[in-house]
Amino acid sequence: MSHDHPVTDLTAYGPWAVIAGGSEGVGAEFAAQLAEAGVNLVLVARKPEPLERTAARCRELGVQTRTLAIDLIDGVDEIVTATADLEVGLLIYNAGANTCSEEFLDGELADFGRVIDLNITALMALVQHFGRPMRERRRGGILMVGSMAGYLGSVRHSVYGGVKAFGRIFAESLWLELRDYDVHVLELVLGVTRTPAMERVGLNFDVPGLRVAEPADVAAEGLSRLPHGPVHVAGGNDADVARRNDPDRAKVVLGTHRFMQKLIGESR
Repeated sequence: MSHDHPVTDLTAYGPWAVIAGGSEGVGAEFAAQLAEAGVNLVLVARKPEPLERTAARCRELGVQTRTLAIDLIDGVDEIVTATADLEVGLLIYNAGANTCSEEFLDGELADFGRVIDLNITALMALVQHFGRPMRERRRGGILMVGSMAGYLGSVRHSVYGGVKAFGRIFAESLWLELRDYDVHVLELVLGVTRTPAMERVGLNFDVPGLRVAEPADVAAEGLSRLPHGPVHVAGGNDADVARRNDPDRAKVVLGTHRFMQKLIGESR
């Protein structure tokens, strides 16, 4: 899909949006597209340099933009304080990389705990904090970025796949709870996307048959699907997700494992 066309009227989600993981890749594209629509932004990410680059791009589009260079795991209170004077009508939770990709018995339990804290604990805290006023106002949006990793077990994804599965079930449940209040909830499920994060882990984007999505297209898809929740699989990966739901779990898991070996390189 082209991202040149405006999606829904995004100002309905204003006047402010908070984007957790808003510095690069899909998060930066969410920010730019919301800025183009006139929604003010609070961008949260760990690295100050890409964060400021994205903020500058959004300010040039004419919106107010605040930045918070913090680690989300410890930063929920800072986000709450920094947004206390704002009416936040949209929360985008785009944080949640796999920060511990060891095999489970080889990794440190505390490192796996941080994967849970980033993908579940911080997510729940921010959704509850910003979601309650949205429910009172009877308008708003909560968009959580998920992963196709949440549909099946995978080597080095024992915890990450689990937290991504949690995210999808959480989104579906929240969608049910908020649909009578005109608060839109969407889990945007990403496949392989050409983001700096995916490039850093050394993915092989040239595997035959691999679908690779562009961040701007994925962001536009997510914003346009937000009113229609609860889950949308981005980048044309619906058929692959359907295959991953096959009840023959050994077949699905082993078949995808062979594909993943090509994607991450046999040597890993």
